[in-house]
Amino acid sequence: MATWKTLLLQDSSSPLMEQLAFFHDHALLVLTIITILVGQLMFSLFFNKYIHRYLLEGQLIEIIWTILPAITLVFIALPSLRLIYILDETNNPLLTIKTIGHQWYWSYEYSDFKNIEFDSYMIPINEMKPWNFRLLDVDNRIAIPFKTQIRMLVTAADVIHSWTIPSLGIKIDATPGRLNQTNFMSNRTGLLYGQCSEICGANHSFMPIVIESISPEFFIKWINKII
Repeated sequence: MATWKTLLLQDSSSPLMEQLAFFHDHALLVLTIITILVGQLMFSLFFNKYIHRYLLEGQLIEIIWTILPAITLVFIALPSLRLIYILDETNNPLLTIKTIGHQWYWSYEYSDFKNIEFDSYMIPINEMKPWNFRLLDVDNRIAIPFKTQIRMLVTAADVIHSWTIPSLGIKIDATPGRLNQTNFMSNRTGLLYGQCSEICGANHSFMPIVIESISPEFFIKWINKII
């Protein structure tokens, strides 16, 4: 999760987020090169005294400064398109979880197991324990096995919400009457925090999400305990 001293992106918890971070760095590098080049040209224009009274046209330079931005956009577009297709790919999920957004809490259903349904509410301030995070912890966390492909089906019961976990690189809208699908895989154990990032109403920021990424052995024990 993000802390007060976090200057860059959060540490990735999935291969998808790693690819998003790489693309972010790639785009920033291209923008830095463009900014330095344009800044140097503008700086030189302020101080040079070159004058050409009979210069009426410059077709070569116009061709160059038309083609160069097009090539730059290609360098940004190709990795972006590749990433879009990677994010949309569902590769043999081993576990399916259905998420339903309500005002102002989330409901979860483990579709592969019988009778595993629960609601996830934010922990009120007067019920918080010393180890809880304010406005980020919930009473019932989602448990998932790490290094396992997870399919998440997302919908809403009232208004549009958005199920978002930054460290997983996941942001998907929960729309009433529509079932959206995404997939992810956590590559390490730990607690992953997120929130509703859609302006769905006055209390949309009080719909936190907490995923508990655990080993497959502990996940099986958790399933057997609930069933």
